[in-house]
Amino acid sequence: MSDRRTAILEAAATVIARRGVRGLRVEELAEEAGVSKALIYYHFEDRTGLLRRTLAFVNNRAERYTAEQAAAGQPAAETPAGPLSRLEQALLLELQDLPHVRENSTAWGELRASAVFDPELRGELALASVIWVREVADQLGEARPTAPESALTASAERLTALLEGLSARWLSGILPLTDARTRMREAIGVEVAHLAGLD
Repeated sequence: MSDRRTAILEAAATVIARRGVRGLRVEELAEEAGVSKALIYYHFEDRTGLLRRTLAFVNNRAERYTAEQAAAGQPAAETPAGPLSRLEQALLLELQDLPHVRENSTAWGELRASAVFDPELRGELALASVIWVREVADQLGEARPTAPESALTASAERLTALLEGLSARWLSGILPLTDARTRMREAIGVEVAHLAGLD
């Protein structure tokens, strides 16, 4: 991806996080990215194309920073030992008080809310969500290999939905970050216990 295209997508995520999808104006986006409006239309053709690519960018960025942080390792006391620890780490990396995580989570929430009224965006969001649920289900399956596939998927759907809700509550100041992380850990424990009961 070209540097200018990346700059536009980074700026779009920033503007969407700050003003929402409805507040996304090409003039402000061009200024934020340091490019002309014509260049935005050259790369993305229209608003729908820009929103679809921004959703993919936000999703890819989340995968990237999660993988980078997992690869960089945690302090010895926090190094994930088994599949459940790796699952917990992967989900909790979405609940960090870091600027890029806050921006990504906020932009994702804004794009998700806009998908209610935009069928094209809804399809892109559904695909990204299916992939995320599948990744979490696979991690749950490593911990509970004899659990039925349908139960793993259902648990993964509950966990990812809860994470989105906890993230929204934390970002809006309703729930302290430490409480959001605690609720996520508790939910993982509940889901794993449920899956164990199906063995």
